[in-house]
Amino acid sequence: MSDYLDRYGRSKSICHRLPAQLKLWLTLVVVFVAVLVPIQYWPLHGMLVCTIFIGFSLARIPLAYVLRRLAIFLPMMLVLSVSMPLSQGFATGWEIMFSILAGSSISLLAGLWLVNVMPFQQLLATLRRLWIPDVLIALLAFMYRYIFVLWDELDKMRVARRARTYGKAGLWFRWKVSAQLIGMLLIRAMSRAERVHGAMCARGWDGRIRTLE
Repeated sequence: MSDYLDRYGRSKSICHRLPAQLKLWLTLVVVFVAVLVPIQYWPLHGMLVCTIFIGFSLARIPLAYVLRRLAIFLPMMLVLSVSMPLSQGFATGWEIMFSILAGSSISLLAGLWLVNVMPFQQLLATLRRLWIPDVLIALLAFMYRYIFVLWDELDKMRVARRARTYGKAGLWFRWKVSAQLIGMLLIRAMSRAERVHGAMCARGWDGRIRTLE
């Protein structure tokens, strides 16, 4: 699971050797420009995409790795963005749809570049130096730490489901079991979060993540 999140975060390239704050600011500038610039200025969006892919090349991040993440992200954003022209009877709303797709895709690419040229702990330390609220940094740190635990729980539940169905269930049954699986995973995650919070409070947790710089 850690390979999935930041597989190339500790590699050595010209992008990895850049100062941490510079990498963060470059990413934020790209995201803000992609979101704020209208789709009518599509050449600028194209330039941003080319710049990001140059960054991937310099960081030695394989194109297949990036395309796989885009393949997961784009269908969800397409369903979300098509709701705009759909709500107008497909008469208007197309510009908003393409603006959402372009801005979100470029933002995803910029975020992928950032997390793969900067270890997550370094990102948190950089955010702290920029006076980001401690509660937000704590949320990010716990998300990164416990998403692996959550993923392990999901793997165990998948194995249990396959053991009970022998992998030969119909499509409707698989959808039904998947919905139950998500609900059970949510219940387990909430239960685990309560136990972790109680243990941390017992050890003097005051709401701030402390790390060795």
